[in-house]
Amino acid sequence: MTTRTPPSGTKSFWEHLTNLPGELLAGAIYPLRAIGVLVRYPGLVSYILLPLLLNLLIGSVLYAGLLTVGLREIDALVDRVPEWAGFFEAVLFGLLAIILLLVIGFVLLRFGMILGAPWYGRLSERLEQIHTGHQPTPAAVTWKTIIHDCWYAIMFEMKKFLLFVGVGLLLLLLNLVPVAGSLLSTIGWLLLAATIVCLDFFDPPLSRRYVRFRTRLSLILHALPASATFGLTWLSLVSIPFVGLVAIPMGVIAGTLFFLDRIRGQGAW
Repeated sequence: MTTRTPPSGTKSFWEHLTNLPGELLAGAIYPLRAIGVLVRYPGLVSYILLPLLLNLLIGSVLYAGLLTVGLREIDALVDRVPEWAGFFEAVLFGLLAIILLLVIGFVLLRFGMILGAPWYGRLSERLEQIHTGHQPTPAAVTWKTIIHDCWYAIMFEMKKFLLFVGVGLLLLLLNLVPVAGSLLSTIGWLLLAATIVCLDFFDPPLSRRYVRFRTRLSLILHALPASATFGLTWLSLVSIPFVGLVAIPMGVIAGTLFFLDRIRGQGAW
């Protein structure tokens, strides 16, 4: 098992600037590409049926609990707004509701990816075989490899958690900056969540190659700005009630395609 460090970008600043609109769009169209893959290869549906049922169960609990409680708390908070500020009351309710949906979608993604990992790994592997036309020789499954893979997965989740907590604390401190602090903190939280989404959906092909965590972050950075719009697009989709249940397995397809197109396909791996 070896790891490689992604090469530094070969494009100049002006080349990146010229390609910026197309790169931004490229990361956002992967939902359409994922749908196209399922239409073209309907046999892949067999890999997502059970995860969909798990997502439905988890999502029902989350939406019944967190959404109900969250909306009630938002109502109580908005009721404290003076009557003369009716417009701001509506805006505040809308913003808080969006934040609530983003949080629930993020939690749903955490549970959905962990519980559906065995099926998503096979889905990603099968998609890569179709895309490359290469049928790799299955590795021998032993207790040693099982323990190693489980430990690798646990450490990956721990590192994501430490990343979220470490950067999150800095973003909380950013709120102390007058005027611009809250805005910058909000933007930072969105980018942090989008990064975690990229780590999740790029995980199946990268885990098969035992890519180190720091290298994964470098790959995401190397793929900017497409990786940013990819992460923000899928963060939005998993945050839409019930759409998020389907968006998780579709995101695995999209993440594998992104890896094949923009990481492996462009020589970054």
